[in-house]
Amino acid sequence: MAAELIDGKKTAELIDAKAGEAAGAIARIIGRKPGLAVVLIGDDPASDVYVRNKVKRATAAGLHSVEIRKPASLTTDEALAIVDRLNADPAIDGILVQMPLPDHIDTNAVIGRIDPDKDVDGLTPVSAGRLLLGERGLRPCTPAGCVLLAERAVGDLTGKYVVVVGRSILVGKPAALLFLEKNATVTLAHSRTKDLPALCRQADILVAAVGRPGLVKGDWVKPGACVIDVGINRIDAPERGAGKTRLVGDVDFDAAKETAGSITPVPGGVGPMTIAMLLVNTVTAASHREGLEAPGQL
Repeated sequence: MAAELIDGKKTAELIDAKAGEAAGAIARIIGRKPGLAVVLIGDDPASDVYVRNKVKRATAAGLHSVEIRKPASLTTDEALAIVDRLNADPAIDGILVQMPLPDHIDTNAVIGRIDPDKDVDGLTPVSAGRLLLGERGLRPCTPAGCVLLAERAVGDLTGKYVVVVGRSILVGKPAALLFLEKNATVTLAHSRTKDLPALCRQADILVAAVGRPGLVKGDWVKPGACVIDVGINRIDAPERGAGKTRLVGDVDFDAAKETAGSITPVPGGVGPMTIAMLLVNTVTAASHREGLEAPGQL
């Protein structure tokens, strides 16, 4: 029996709506909408699409959305000045600097300059420290979306065995910590893990976040497991015509769906959840900054 598809798009729509309701409630109390600023430096086509989608969904959810676009020639000092201005702006609760930045800009310096209380991407060293220590803070959007989708698919995560394949600071490491917060037992693996297929076969929840198309094979999946595929890889698709491409994940979807109990598709799985959790973080940041109790589980 084929696995149940985990519809990230539908779930994201529900989260967007609930974030919008919470934003409206906060606005009625503080007299302004929660504010999100998105900064795009350069002209990377993929980043342009991401930024437009973030701004569009933030606006649709009733947030105050600010879009700042600057040329690739911007210097590190100029980028830092933009962050400083947004840090000081009382109407802005969340700051997101779209990655990747042009090579000549010091990415770590720019990220590190963001006020941790406005770090809706959850990437500053302070945000990472708060996550590790279990303190209140803003969590990285994509990993948070993974955990939420897993909860929607399997229910309570207590005692579940989770294998996260991928150790990046963007997804793998924070995802492992977020699953631990849910009382799961977690193994953080990677492409050099000894006998990776055997390890994956033990997982109740298998998270693939390596960035290698089709790395996780169908026979790596435990029967009935929940598979969360974070990968977004563009590969050639000659069957669609000369020069055509298509998106695939890190999991061999067609094979894995025959064994898994539930699985996220690519596209339409984890991707839409990233922006949904961004909206949640912005609403949460506004609540914390205004001394209000943050909304519960959205």
